[in-house]
Amino acid sequence: MAGPMGRMMAGGGPNSRSMNFKDSGKRLLAQFKPERVTMYALVLCVVISVTLSVVGPKILGKATDLVFAGIIGRQMPAGATKDQVLQNMREHGQGSIADMLKSTDFTPGQGIDFDAVGRVLLLALGTFMVAGLLMAVATRLVNRSVNRTMFRMREDVQTKLSRLPLSYFDKRQRGEVLSRATNDIDNIGQTLQQSMGQLINSVLTIIGVLVMMFYVSWILALVALVTVPLSFVVATRVGKRSQPHFVQQWSSTGKLNAHIEEMYTGHALVKVFGRQEESAQQFAEQNQALYEAGFKAQFNSGVMQPLMMFVSNLNYVLVAVVGGLRVASGSLSIGDVQAFIQYSRQFSMPLTQVASMANLVQSGVASAERIFELLDAEEQEADPVPGVRPEELRGRVALEHVSFRYEEDKPLIEDLSLTVEPGQTVAIVGPTGAGKTTLVNLLMRFYEVTGGRITLDGVDIARMSRDELRSAIGMVLQDTWLFGGTIAENIAYGATREVTRGEIEEAARAAHVDRFVRTLPDGYDTVIDDEGTGVSAGEKQLITIARAFLSDPVILVLDEATSSVDTRTEVLIQKAMAKLQHGRTSFVIAHRLSTIRDADTILVMENGSIVEQGAHAELLAAGGAYARLYQAQFAQAVAEVD
Repeated sequence: MAGPMGRMMAGGGPNSRSMNFKDSGKRLLAQFKPERVTMYALVLCVVISVTLSVVGPKILGKATDLVFAGIIGRQMPAGATKDQVLQNMREHGQGSIADMLKSTDFTPGQGIDFDAVGRVLLLALGTFMVAGLLMAVATRLVNRSVNRTMFRMREDVQTKLSRLPLSYFDKRQRGEVLSRATNDIDNIGQTLQQSMGQLINSVLTIIGVLVMMFYVSWILALVALVTVPLSFVVATRVGKRSQPHFVQQWSSTGKLNAHIEEMYTGHALVKVFGRQEESAQQFAEQNQALYEAGFKAQFNSGVMQPLMMFVSNLNYVLVAVVGGLRVASGSLSIGDVQAFIQYSRQFSMPLTQVASMANLVQSGVASAERIFELLDAEEQEADPVPGVRPEELRGRVALEHVSFRYEEDKPLIEDLSLTVEPGQTVAIVGPTGAGKTTLVNLLMRFYEVTGGRITLDGVDIARMSRDELRSAIGMVLQDTWLFGGTIAENIAYGATREVTRGEIEEAARAAHVDRFVRTLPDGYDTVIDDEGTGVSAGEKQLITIARAFLSDPVILVLDEATSSVDTRTEVLIQKAMAKLQHGRTSFVIAHRLSTIRDADTILVMENGSIVEQGAHAELLAAGGAYARLYQAQFAQAVAEVD
């Protein structure tokens, strides 16, 4: 018994194999295809924003040049030209200073032009403001596209779950399937919201900054690019080391999730059988496994950012040294070097950001692969279009040479033939594992026969739609299932149409639910949870039987339907069932043979085959398998009395 426990207890895969990061990442991005227009608008906003952000340092560099030129010009003699001043400096042995100032556009005797500086600063301020506004718009577009994509993905998962065969769920823990449908999708959504816009911005920033760096100085640009291969090596090496640990982390969280929820759901049994210490030990072991996997995943991906910061600082030092030499030689102005240092930071920062998001992206893609694994699972056979339906539903069921096996090499039912006429009650008895419930599962098309066919009123049920077939069958199982809601809503769940309160109460009276519901404070409006808190096991069983009454089916399937009720209630239900079964075909699976004496036909199954069939008295007189079962139960009852 398992279910979602929140994001940290999410996931849990069937194995811990290394995922195909590249293909899963591509497939995840393909989910955004319906959001093309939004994505184009997003990219446009980011492009303009990045362009303005990249141009900003160059504008600020111009302001720096104006200030520096004013300071230098104020110290020079007025009336002379720039060339004359530089020539005079060289004649007086100040050639290196002259070389440095030749790239500065100063006017001798003229100080700082504050009007020009003000205009440039206002232009820079406006540039950065527009860039920030467009980035805010881009963030909103990211949220919009991600949420819409997650909405569609949830719909795809829900639709897929409805198309999966029962065998898929039989082979997996319920909590593991629920984690995929809830927590993994939530993890993907959070990953995309936190990383997608930033990744687009970082990639475009790298391109834009690279262009501006080559525009300012191709030599400094080449110096800055020296550290790029080192950054790439760091990112790929760390990513490959951390990815398997993230997959293992999701697997460990899923196992821990399943264990906690099973222990919580069955906490009464855990205490009754004194298994608290064993449960705590299992928890400790799985918690330790999660700790180790999580630590390795986070540590390996966490070293990415400090390593990238080291590479970024190395880049900064190289640019500062070479840039200083270029200024000293007069090849670059101070403003250009200032802009270039900003560009080097802008160039290193997105590389660091991309690297620091590696753990988030890896975790998100790991969840995406689990979702795609679910979406790629083999589905049950599609319903025929259009589906065939009997001209009149009367309830005649025929099994013609039916064979079935859960596993290919282990046959369960072989060459089973049976005909049930409308209105007949067929009881199916036999030891555990004989194939009684399997027979009902085949009738409901929860599983498909591997040989032969089953017909309903002459129509092969494989040619009918599942909804059409199941709407004709009412089923009451040994395991009761209720959902959070009122008692009236739980009973009405069995109807395929809108029903009135009167019809609900009529079904409840037929199933002897009305007698105990009237004693509750809110009557039929009493709210119960999915565990059925507030009603006993027998009362829960009665509610599920009332559903069958309300569905008004042609065929009734009762799988140990009265196993949870007391003897007096069982007698009342048997009488009600006799009334309900009038004119309907009924299949009754029972272990207590006293409950099926009045059945028209009793089938005795052993090892997937019908070994005996007939009425109660006939089978007892025959002295075969049924007689042995009946005598064994009778002897047990006598022993209990003694």
